[in-house]
Amino acid sequence: MSNDIRIRKGLDIHLEGEADKTTQQLPLASLYGIKPNDFHGVIPKLLLREGNEVKAGEALFFSKSDERVLFPSPVSGTIKEIVRGERRRVLEIHIAPSQEQTFKDYGKKDVEEMQGEDIKAHLLSAGCWPFIKQRPYDVIANPDGKPKAIFVSACKTNPLAPDYDYVLKGKEQVLQTALTALAKLTTGKVHVSVFKDSSLSPFRNLKGIVVHNVSGPHPAGNVSTQIAQISPINKGEVVWVVTPQDLVVIGELFLTGKVNLTRTVALTGSRIEKPHYVTALAGAQISGIVGSQVKDVAATRIISGDVLTGTKVSETGFLGFYDDQITAIPEGNDYDLFGWAKPVANKISLTRSLTFSWLNPKKKYDLNTNTNGEQRAFVVTGMYEKVFPLDIYPMQLLKACLYKDLDELENLGAYEVAPEDFALTEFVCVSKQPHQQIIRDGLDLMMAELG
Repeated sequence: MSNDIRIRKGLDIHLEGEADKTTQQLPLASLYGIKPNDFHGVIPKLLLREGNEVKAGEALFFSKSDERVLFPSPVSGTIKEIVRGERRRVLEIHIAPSQEQTFKDYGKKDVEEMQGEDIKAHLLSAGCWPFIKQRPYDVIANPDGKPKAIFVSACKTNPLAPDYDYVLKGKEQVLQTALTALAKLTTGKVHVSVFKDSSLSPFRNLKGIVVHNVSGPHPAGNVSTQIAQISPINKGEVVWVVTPQDLVVIGELFLTGKVNLTRTVALTGSRIEKPHYVTALAGAQISGIVGSQVKDVAATRIISGDVLTGTKVSETGFLGFYDDQITAIPEGNDYDLFGWAKPVANKISLTRSLTFSWLNPKKKYDLNTNTNGEQRAFVVTGMYEKVFPLDIYPMQLLKACLYKDLDELENLGAYEVAPEDFALTEFVCVSKQPHQQIIRDGLDLMMAELG
């Protein structure tokens, strides 16, 4: 079987504000925050209280459904505040970092000498298990599960996505250590996808993996797209997914005995003064990362993540636990009079009616957050299928989620998808329906009813 994956359906959204390949080393932020909402489906049980001291890598809480799954602190310091919502639900854990950072030592390990169960136990005890997600359902993997394969996508195609060839340069040793460890957790293979035209990828010369060359428009970089081409998921099967920067954390755990949640974060978007890369710890306060880089803060949407799947945050908010990108774009508070009835040259559209983006597909746009319409009933236009490369009927699957038909969800391929796979269909939707939330609710229903 060929290791080339070529995707034809999709849409590349070219935006202004791509990060320059320069990296700035940032000092510690003044405050860090861990949000249990970043870990979908997890009900946290706290291990520490306000005022307690904590070391970097020490567990803050565990999952109520599985006490083995721990969630680590990104820094050493003091638990400043535990923010609660309705019914005392934990929303955020704020940590004031200490001047001198101290790490909890989990001991160096030689992965070559370890068995699969030993590796699993070490990842669980060190709080690194949340970095492994599973399909179906796109949640933290069940430690008792047996995946048929493990997938890593090192070719993000999201708008303004970080360049992993640059971000991971020189980290071949930690990547190899992590991949060797993960290979012992599956009876199948570890599949890593890179861009076909990328000769500098650090994964090219690593051992014990199968490298796939990906080409095509977004969502070619989505791991679901790659799984569908390499090893589709059937009922009862499970695959695990790990992101490249999380591989670095896992590799450093075995090599140094420390949980180092440092990430290389891309500051992107037209409202960033000078788009570039910075080093920051997971959960860092946004103001400590962007500094004074954001232009016209009052009229700017800051997003932890990319414009399609990220989360809106303020300067007092925090970087998402899994995010390696911050995007700043104009807030869409303005409206065009008769905008639907006049020619448009500054927006992206799949249609050719009064729009001209198809004439210059490489043009970069300064788009804002305006949805250019309001939510209404689904309209059958055929646009979803043009940007959805999976062998699934997107409209029918969305409707099955809405009327909660479990049999249809299974038959239509819900086991293979994650909310991010419907980000593009949501972008082109003339009905302005929240596709990603609809899919998330449908997957939650399946997980609760079918397990």
